[in-house]
Amino acid sequence: MLNSFSSILRFTLFPIGACLFSATASWAQPLPSIPTFELDPAWPQVPMNANWLTGGLGGMCIGQEDEVYLLNRQNVVAADLDAALLAPPVIVLNKQGEVINGWGDPGQIGERLHDCHVDSEGNVWIVAAATGYVQKYSPDGVLLAQIGESGRYDSSDGTREGEPLNSNNARFFLPAAIDVDSNTGEIYVADGELPGGNSRIAVLNSNGDFLRQWPLFRQAGEEEIFAAPHCLRLSSDGLVYVCDRNANRIQVFDHEGQLQQIIDIGFEPLTEPIGRESGSRGTAVVLAFSADSGQRYLYVVNQNSVRVEVFDRLSGEMLSSFGNGPGRYRGQFELPHGIGVDSEGNVIIAEQEGRRVQKFNFQNLMP
Repeated sequence: MLNSFSSILRFTLFPIGACLFSATASWAQPLPSIPTFELDPAWPQVPMNANWLTGGLGGMCIGQEDEVYLLNRQNVVAADLDAALLAPPVIVLNKQGEVINGWGDPGQIGERLHDCHVDSEGNVWIVAAATGYVQKYSPDGVLLAQIGESGRYDSSDGTREGEPLNSNNARFFLPAAIDVDSNTGEIYVADGELPGGNSRIAVLNSNGDFLRQWPLFRQAGEEEIFAAPHCLRLSSDGLVYVCDRNANRIQVFDHEGQLQQIIDIGFEPLTEPIGRESGSRGTAVVLAFSADSGQRYLYVVNQNSVRVEVFDRLSGEMLSSFGNGPGRYRGQFELPHGIGVDSEGNVIIAEQEGRRVQKFNFQNLMP
């Protein structure tokens, strides 16, 4: 396995291009059924705990008992604290939407909470995107491990102002997402949320030692599109799904970094983009798999259309969408930024600007 970032880039571009298949290919298969959802207006139960006030919810993940971990950035309106208590960085809800715990030291956990993952042992891995590290916590908030150094980035001078190194080391520069392989214990980190940071998928062993890395795929003419791996999830059949946010697509790799598929995700603006910026949020922001054993469906948060889009995972065909676009009324979204699926197939969405979480109950499959 090649460990040099530049060597992997060269290796990825040439051999794979000939065999790469796109989501637009025709498939001689029956049209798949479509999952349908209905908003649960009674979930979560409010007010949260003792009148807790949340800031933007930067991410979320779901535990083994369908408990929901919400990452609260705590960026509240200061005057609102006259009538509320600031919620902790991590808020834990049970299946019924009741607060059962809350924890986290803001100074220790880091800034711009972005993603989390509950591993097979019930531990909670957390990514704060403004840092150079990832952390593992017990379910009740005890810090168990940190990979990378506080206050140090994988850059030319160790600071956030330095040039990104994408080095063959277990340190990071603006990480975005994390997942853990339940079979091997390997830790996968999407490292590089913003321009100016790293731009790779890094893989570590269960002890946090560096194993391998690879960049997002770029073909001729795409060199100027910054490679920001904004999300990462491992499927049950051994694939790594990565949000290529700036290129509006999902890239699918095997565990060694060989590109397997590209799923393009588009949108059409409803208002003509004259005199305003359009399409800048990205169509592939975060994703989750359906709860069936084969993970037949892929749910993708599209921040341009401000909906959750449903894809047939293997073919990459878009089937439907749900959510009622931008807004603060029930069933609408304001900058959705986290997604999870519980054991019953219900989809939960956390919003950064909306500063709330909503649950869409799985209803049935429509032929």
